Amino acid sequence: MKGGGGGRLQQPLRVESQRFRLLSIVGGCFVFCLVFLLSSRPDATAFDTVSPRASLEGARRPAAVKTLRTSSGAGSGGDFHVDVLPQQQGGSLRQSVEQSAGDKTATEWVRDTVIVEERSDAEASEAAAEPEEAAERDGDGNSAAAESNPDDQPAPGTRSRGNEPGAEEKKVRDDATVVTTAAAQPAAETTATAPDRPEGKPRAAGGGQSKLQEQPARQPQEERHDEPARSGGGDHHRKQLPPLCDFSDFRSDICDMAGDIRMDANASVFVVVDPASGAGGGQWHRVRPYPRKGDETCMGRITEVTVRSTGGDAPRCTREHAAPAVVFSIGGYTGNIFHDFSDVLVPLYTTAHRYGGDVQLVMANVASWWLVKYDRLLHALSRHAPLDLARAGAAGEVHCFRRAVVSLRAHKELIIERERSADGLATPDFTRFVRRALSLPRDAPTRLGDGTGRKPRLLVISRHRTRLLLNLDAVVRAAEEVGFEAVVNESDVGNDISQVGALINSCDALVGVHGAGLTNMVFLPPGATLVQIVPWGGLQWMARADYGDPAEAMGLRYIQYEVAVGESTLKDKFPPGHKIFTDPTSLHKKGFMFIRQTLMDGQDIAVDVGRFREVLLQVLNNLSP
Repeated sequence: MKGGGGGRLQQPLRVESQRFRLLSIVGGCFVFCLVFLLSSRPDATAFDTVSPRASLEGARRPAAVKTLRTSSGAGSGGDFHVDVLPQQQGGSLRQSVEQSAGDKTATEWVRDTVIVEERSDAEASEAAAEPEEAAERDGDGNSAAAESNPDDQPAPGTRSRGNEPGAEEKKVRDDATVVTTAAAQPAAETTATAPDRPEGKPRAAGGGQSKLQEQPARQPQEERHDEPARSGGGDHHRKQLPPLCDFSDFRSDICDMAGDIRMDANASVFVVVDPASGAGGGQWHRVRPYPRKGDETCMGRITEVTVRSTGGDAPRCTREHAAPAVVFSIGGYTGNIFHDFSDVLVPLYTTAHRYGGDVQLVMANVASWWLVKYDRLLHALSRHAPLDLARAGAAGEVHCFRRAVVSLRAHKELIIERERSADGLATPDFTRFVRRALSLPRDAPTRLGDGTGRKPRLLVISRHRTRLLLNLDAVVRAAEEVGFEAVVNESDVGNDISQVGALINSCDALVGVHGAGLTNMVFLPPGATLVQIVPWGGLQWMARADYGDPAEAMGLRYIQYEVAVGESTLKDKFPPGHKIFTDPTSLHKKGFMFIRQTLMDGQDIAVDVGRFREVLLQVLNNLSP
C-alpha cells in the first residue's frame, strides 16, 4: 500500500516537471529571438508602451527600390543612372514611385530586396517631387521628410544623418550612388572622398566611358543644403557648393568653379575650399581637359586633372591671381591644323572671350613650337603669359584663383553655335577675331567689275603625301583661263600662321582635296568661296561635317566637288565590279581605320578638267556684284 501510494504521489510531480521544462524552453526561445532582433537592428526599439506591434514592424529593415533611368540629355547614346532609395514605412514612397512610373515601369515590391525598374528623367523628377509634397502635408514630418531630404549630392560611399526631430526616432539614410555608362572613351571620373577610403579609383578599362558621379539633386541648386551634422543635429543647415563639373556634353567635360580655388600644379589638382564639405567628404572629379572625350586614343594623350572640394586640408598658395583661370590641354591631335583650330583655338575662344583678355591660360601637355606658332592668337585672348602646368608642378607651385574653368566648351567641328554659347557668340565672331589678331585687312572678297581691274584670286592647296591632286597644273591653267589669278600653296605644320593667314586672306576662293589644309578657310574674307574635292568612297557626310558646314557657318560660299570612279586611282587597285565601286558606304562598317587607310590615304585624284571648269565658272559667278 505504501509503495502504491508513493507511485501516485510521484506522477503529479513528474507532470509538473515536464511543464516547467517546456516553459523554460519557450522562454529561452523568446529571449534568443529578442537578442537576435536587437543585435540585427540596434537602432530599433523592441518594445513600445503604446503599440508593441508597430515597434516590431518598424524594426524590420525597409525594402529599397533601385531605379534604372535613361537621361534624355545625353544624346543618342544616352546615360543610364541607377538610384537606390529606401522604402518608407508608410508606403508613401512606394505609392509615389509606382504612380510616376507609367508604362515604362515594371515594379515589384518585395521586403528586404532591391528591385530594378526603368524610367526617364522626367518621370524620376516627378517621383522625387511627390515625397517632398507628402512631407509638407505630414504633421510630424518624420517618414516623408527623411526620404526627400534636399542634400547637396553627397559623395558616393559616404553616409549622412537625416533630420532628427527627437531622440525617439533616428533614421540613417544610405547615400544614393549613381553610375553613368555611355558608349565612349573614359574622359572623366568622380570618386568618393570618404576619410576611411583611398581618394580616387582606377579608371575604367576599355572603350566604354565610365563615370562615377554624385546623386543628382532633387531640388533646384539654390535651394539645396547639407543635412545637419551628426554631432550638431537640430535644424541647422550648411549651404554646400553646387556640382563643380558638368558631364552632360558629348565633346567635353567642364568644371566651372568659383571661390577659394587652389591649383596644386605638382599633382594636377584643383582644390575648392568649402567649409560645408567637411575635412574629407567633398566632391571629387577627374577630367581630361580636351574636347574629344569619346576618342580613347586621343584622350590617352591628355593629362588628367583632378577637381575636388574640401573643408579641411588644402595646399598653401605660393602665388595669387586676380584673373580667372582657363585650363586646357594642347596634346591630343594638335599639330594638325584642323585639330589645332577645332579642338583648341575655337573652343578656347568660346570659353575665354568673356573675360576680355583678363584671363590666365593654364596649359597641359605644352609644346613650345605650338605656343610660338599661335602666339598672336593666344596673346589676343589673354594679356597674361601662359602658365605651363608641368613646369609649375616641377617648381612645386600652388596658384590660387577666385574663378577657374577646367576644359573648354566645344560645339561642332570649327563651329560655334550661338544658341549654345553663354555669350551669344557664333562662328563669324571667331573668324573676325582671327582677322583682327593677325591684322588681316580684307573683310570682303573682290567683286567683278568693281572698277579696280584686279582679277579675283584663287588659291589651290597642294598636298604632298596623300590624296594628291595629280593634274594640279591642268587645274591651275583652267582657273587662269576662266579669269582667275591662280596661286598654289603647300600647307605645312611648320608654316608661320601670320604669313599663311595673310596669303589666304588675299584670295577670293580656296580649292583643295578633303584634308586639314582646308582649315585655312578661317582666314578667307566673308563672302569668299571654298571648293572641296571629295575623294571616292561615300565620304560626302564626312566632308560636309568637317568643312562644308563650317564654311557656311563662317559666311563663305561652299561648293562640294565629288570625285567619280574614273577620277580616282582606286580604279587601278581594285577590279571592276568590286564592292568599293558598287557600294562603298557598306564598307564603312569596317571602321574608321579602313576608311582612312583605303578611301582617304589610299587614293590620289586626277579631276576631269572639263567637268571641273564648270565649278570654276560657278566660283567666278559667286563674285559677281
